[in-house]
Amino acid sequence: MPNGSRRTGTALTERQKIAWLRLIRSDNVGPATFRDLVNHFGSAEAALDALPELSRRGGAGRTTRIASVDDAERELEAAHRFGAVFVGIGEPGYPPALTEIDGAPPLIAVKGDLEAASRPALGIVGSRNASISGAKFAAMIAREAGAAGYVVSSGLARGIDTAAHRASLQTGTIAALAGGLDRPYPPENVGLLQEITSGAGLAISEMPFGWEPRARDFPRRNRLIAGVSLGVVVIEAASRSGSLITARYAADFGRWSSLSRARHSIRVATGRTTS
Repeated sequence: MPNGSRRTGTALTERQKIAWLRLIRSDNVGPATFRDLVNHFGSAEAALDALPELSRRGGAGRTTRIASVDDAERELEAAHRFGAVFVGIGEPGYPPALTEIDGAPPLIAVKGDLEAASRPALGIVGSRNASISGAKFAAMIAREAGAAGYVVSSGLARGIDTAAHRASLQTGTIAALAGGLDRPYPPENVGLLQEITSGAGLAISEMPFGWEPRARDFPRRNRLIAGVSLGVVVIEAASRSGSLITARYAADFGRWSSLSRARHSIRVATGRTTS
């Protein structure tokens, strides 16, 4: 049985959150660069002040675009209108397992039940063209995980992801998105996402509001799934599928993974062993 929920951390002030959002939305600033800048300069505001000079020292051929206060405030307002909030790493509501990975996103947009973020999660991913038995197997694992106190994390895709989310609507599920929270993919799962965020589940994304997901954004979504999860179950995945990218991320993060062709029942593991 997993430990109880954790809601620890210190909340950012509104001013700090705007500065964090400006910094992560500025050109050439990813999670690792964000961390290095804040560690070096002491705050996101100080890092923003230093960016123009750093850009000149780096020999940039053009001025680095720095997200403005207006840009950040507009995105915060878009989140508010959508019923979402931004949660920073270290704040209550930021998934504890995600804080442990290298290059964790400093800010994620979330919508739904924040309690889901604080509970231990099991990732379930797999084929978009799942067989009937594969979908049933995913649903069975999701129900067993929910009964054992786990939230089920997945990527809102067709097939296995959809089956896992639907089977865990009552016990808790996390949907990681490749685009902005207001740009879910695929379109036929918009209703499912609404069920998730209006119940015991949560939608999360590190992408800006209004961001239409592109092919290269889905590995980042897969990284989120692995990051929030203590382990990942992969069902009926093709040899070059995004689901196996999720499994590789899980291995990189020291989490356990299990591959299945949906022919055998398994018990939900609580340790970090690979099978």
